[in-house]
Amino acid sequence: MPHGARTPVWLVAALAGALCVATGALPWHDAVSTTDRVGPILGFLVAITIVAELADAAQVFDVAAIRAARAARGRTPMLFALVLLLGAFTTVVLSLDTTAVLLTPVVLSLAARVRLSPLPFAMAAVWLANTASLLLPVSNLTNLLAVSRLHLSATAFASRMWLPALAALLVTAAVLGFAYRRDLRGRYEVPELLDVRDPLLLRICAAACVVVVPFFVTPTPVWITATVAAAVLGAAFAVRAPRHLRVSLAPWRLVLLVEGLFLLIATLGQHGLDDALGRLAGHDASAMGVLRTAAVGAGASNLANNLPSYLALERVADGRPDQLFGLLLGTNLGPLIVLWGSLATLLWRERCAARGLRVGAWQFARVGLLGVPILLLASWGALLLTN
Repeated sequence: MPHGARTPVWLVAALAGALCVATGALPWHDAVSTTDRVGPILGFLVAITIVAELADAAQVFDVAAIRAARAARGRTPMLFALVLLLGAFTTVVLSLDTTAVLLTPVVLSLAARVRLSPLPFAMAAVWLANTASLLLPVSNLTNLLAVSRLHLSATAFASRMWLPALAALLVTAAVLGFAYRRDLRGRYEVPELLDVRDPLLLRICAAACVVVVPFFVTPTPVWITATVAAAVLGAAFAVRAPRHLRVSLAPWRLVLLVEGLFLLIATLGQHGLDDALGRLAGHDASAMGVLRTAAVGAGASNLANNLPSYLALERVADGRPDQLFGLLLGTNLGPLIVLWGSLATLLWRERCAARGLRVGAWQFARVGLLGVPILLLASWGALLLTN
């Protein structure tokens, strides 16, 4: 997983977590139980990142984008719609970080190839990285945390979230289509097919990305499914392209970030944070209580970041599934107003800058200010219907 060199947030979080344990601010047994909980989630994160990185090395995302451009037959609105579908699929199956890190440069390259404005396609990538992450537990770390807290199966989770997820995708398409309507008019020159370096490796990786989907909704732990897929792709690359196998495939900085945040938030929770957030978010699992929790989760995500905000608010909603689902609406859909609202957004901005596209804070916020309230209300209404 690529990382930013300017601000080593992962190092700050890791040191803060270690300090909490070393000073006794977080009792040792609580630190152990916290680590036991996050262990399978981090295992999944490592494995699915390796799958995504190897799929990218095999040109899976590049080929998919070119196929989308050819399928749209030069019609810009249709190409944008197909990019939305591609982004939704990568987020649902391979997690939001895959869309932010790997799909973003692909769609920017595609926009340059067909001579279209890159901004709508970049914004589609970051919006989908957040808004398409409601459906399955594997789509977002927050979902995995919620599933482990509620002891839900993947199918039970999806049965509650499929309609909010659909509502979020429809609102995303409508908001972005409206915001960038001038850039999405007209036609473009249809690109030629991509010259694939290793067709067999491409087919193996593409098949792996599709085959894992049904296993993610079975009782099999998701980290096992992802690990098997990573092992299969690793073996294929060992035979056909061993140069791509390297230690940096594993997102160890992200692992340290998540573990450090878990320990830090657990410590703060024992020293007054839980009580303060309880008063803010309330303990009401009624329809309006769920909306209040979603709004607080969204606000906290934009003030700080969605992962620590979820961790801090999770215990407030403990024992009230509807309130916890509302929290997911806020922390998954809400962090689209500021550029630090989610880790995926930070990674996305880094990828955009590497491609020469700089998105300003107000340029980003004005779309979020329009869309986030609609996202929360639409997904909240849909969640009530699945109750």
